[in-house]
Amino acid sequence: MNRLYLITGPAGVGKSTVCNILAKKLNKSVLIEGDDLYHMVKGGYVSPWKENNHLDLFWKNVINIIRNSLEAGYDVVFNYVIKNTDYLRLKNQFKDYEVIFRVLLANEDELLKRDKTRAFDCQMKERCLILLEEFKNEPFEDRFIIDSTDLRAEDTADRIMR
Repeated sequence: MNRLYLITGPAGVGKSTVCNILAKKLNKSVLIEGDDLYHMVKGGYVSPWKENNHLDLFWKNVINIIRNSLEAGYDVVFNYVIKNTDYLRLKNQFKDYEVIFRVLLANEDELLKRDKTRAFDCQMKERCLILLEEFKNEPFEDRFIIDSTDLRAEDTADRIMR
């Protein structure tokens, strides 16, 4: 049975790096970077945390791409800022597959340090800390959370695979 890996956490926590490593470790996999799909909209683009965003279109596209990939026999690694309600919707959509959900967190200093390693125009700065607080307030089950503060990306990917 194919697996769906849903990896989330605040901006700067290392989701993209970890997901890239994870996808490469799987025998047959598709890596879906949520940011790439969200940024497909050019005319009328609105940041996802602002009113009149295009999250409805985004989630329809995500669900279709995940479904197509799973049905084609691929494991799927999906990386995006996923709230608990999004997780529950995806879990319900893909109840015929094994869904592995992990929330990556790190302390504030580590988060800002990791954010600084991004290209300057991609740094989220204060937004990282805002998202960290939002994630801490989400009703995620403890078993989903990985504190990656002191972990290398490889180690985090290995934990997700276990």
